Amino acid sequence: MSGTPDDFRRASLEGWEAASHGWRRRREQIDSFGAPVAQWLVQAVAPQPGERVLELAAGLGETGLLAAELVAPGGEVLISDQAEGMLEGARERAAELGIENVRFQVLNGEWIDLPTAGVDIALCRWGYMLMVDPGAALTETRRVLAAGGRLGAAVWDSLERNPWASLPRAELAERGMGPPPGAEQGPNPFALGDADRFAELIGDAGFTEVTIEDVELVRRQSSFEEFWETTLDISPGLHDAVMSRPEAEIDAIREGLRERMGSYTNADGSVEVPGHTLVARASA
Repeated sequence: MSGTPDDFRRASLEGWEAASHGWRRRREQIDSFGAPVAQWLVQAVAPQPGERVLELAAGLGETGLLAAELVAPGGEVLISDQAEGMLEGARERAAELGIENVRFQVLNGEWIDLPTAGVDIALCRWGYMLMVDPGAALTETRRVLAAGGRLGAAVWDSLERNPWASLPRAELAERGMGPPPGAEQGPNPFALGDADRFAELIGDAGFTEVTIEDVELVRRQSSFEEFWETTLDISPGLHDAVMSRPEAEIDAIREGLRERMGSYTNADGSVEVPGHTLVARASA
C-alpha cells in the first residue's frame, strides 16, 4: 500500500465512486456471478421477521435486498456503502423490486456510525479485504451487533483460485504495468484469501462459533468482448491502468488477454471462468 492509510482510503472512495457507474451498467452480470454467495450468507444468518439487518460495503445491495424480504413484516435492512454512487444503484434496485423495508446510508466499515448493539444481523459480501484495517472493521461490526446477533461475511479466496482476476493481472504484470500476480501488498480483493487468517480475524474481533466454508462460482459471459468490457467497467484499478495507455497498446493488452482466456472459452465464443470465495458465519 503506497502512501498513508488515509491516502488509501481517499483513493479507494474516489475509485469506487467512479466505478459505481460501471457496476450499475453491469448489475445483472454482477448479480448473477455473486448470487450463490448472497444466498449462502443469508441462509447462514437465517433472518427472521422483525429483525434489524445491516449490510456493510453493500455495493448495489443484492445481499441486503435478499434479506429484506425475510425480515418483513416488522424488520428492516440498512444498506450501507462508502460510495454514494453504489447506494444510488441499490435504491434503484429496491424500487424496481418494490422492497420498502430498507434504508440507505453512507458508512465506512472501519468506524460504523451506529449505536452499540443496534442490529441483529450484519452482512458483508466482499468488503473486509478492501479495508485498510479489516480487524478494526470486524470489531466495529461486533460492537453494533446485539447479543446473540449473527455475522455473515465473504472474502475472495486466493488469487490463484480466481483466474477471472489472475489472468488480467498476469497480462498487465508481463507488460510492466503492475506487480506479479500474488505480490500485491495492502488492501486488495485477495488480501484475506486464507481461511485460517480470516477465521482468526473474526475470532479476535470477539465473535464465537466461527465457521468458514468455500463457495465455487462461475463467471459467465456471452463472449470475450463482453468479459473484457465488463472487467474494465467493474475493476477501477485495472480500468485506469489499461485506459491510460495508447490505443495500440490497449489493443495488444486485449488480444493478449484473449489468448490467456483460451482454455475458458467455449466453441460458441462464450466464456466460463471459475472462481472461489470464502464465506463465514459467526455469532456475537
